[in-house]
Amino acid sequence: DRDRLRQVAPRVRPAGEDAELARDEAARTARLPHIAFRTARQALDDGPVLVQVPRRGYLPALGCARCRDPARCTACQGPLALTSSHAVPYCRWCGQIAGDWRCPECGWERVRATVVGAGRTAEELGRAFPGVAVRTSGRDGVLDRVGAGPALVVATPGAEPVAEDGYAAALLLDGWVLLGRADLRAAEEALRRWMNAAALVRPAGPVVALADGGLRPVQALLRWDPITLAERELAERRRLGFPPAVRMASLTGPAAAVRELIDVARLPDGAEVLGPVPLRGGEAKVRALVRAPRRTSGALAHALKAAQGVRSARKATDTVRVEIDPLQLI
Repeated sequence: DRDRLRQVAPRVRPAGEDAELARDEAARTARLPHIAFRTARQALDDGPVLVQVPRRGYLPALGCARCRDPARCTACQGPLALTSSHAVPYCRWCGQIAGDWRCPECGWERVRATVVGAGRTAEELGRAFPGVAVRTSGRDGVLDRVGAGPALVVATPGAEPVAEDGYAAALLLDGWVLLGRADLRAAEEALRRWMNAAALVRPAGPVVALADGGLRPVQALLRWDPITLAERELAERRRLGFPPAVRMASLTGPAAAVRELIDVARLPDGAEVLGPVPLRGGEAKVRALVRAPRRTSGALAHALKAAQGVRSARKATDTVRVEIDPLQLI
């Protein structure tokens, strides 16, 4: 019940509240506003502090320092990144070094960080809290547990170690990275990751969420109420015709192959074909969506599998990827 939840749940606050804005005008836009530093500094007297960072690496995304246009590889158009403060930008797709990169929009030669990873965050916190141990947990090494002594534990979602007596506080950084993902489950996935981290904090311990407090997932975190968010998400998806209210299949491939698959498939009654439309990024591929009532889920999957078999029997050379209930619809 709610009374029991209030006793054991952490106390979550978003950055950018009116009281904080009056004290610190940068509380809404700064990556580590004063409330985050103050909370961490006070909590370190009682034990470890968890810092959740959505992205691994050092600087996983760069942009032009002048016009802010994303910095991309000249060979494959992949995103450029940095592995350390002394490293040269490289492409995360093809691995090519981009030491002579120049912005194609304005001609500028310098880059800036657009997304900060866990490695850079640990480095910044080490400078901000001299004398405090900074430990990291992520892809390069996942910690199972940490002691009860003062420490800053920087972890990516899913790699948060358990503290011996619970964390004294937690900072949930870069909420916009989780909420800005282009998939249907961005809101619920962000809330799940936040609550998993906040649940490691001691009862009534402070948790600072660096995200807009007016957003539904953040409100659900503040109230520790995932059920209401789930009910609203489901109601909206019913109105819009999105999974899980309906069954959706995406067909991705060359335009002629996708149209052939749709023509061959014996789709169930009530099925609706949306598209096909070209994929973003200039690729010579299209995507079509097939939406059907949930009661015809089995029939839809069977029809698409049979259509793939027909194309295979015809020795079709172009591949069409079929995915049921895809997360990314755009």
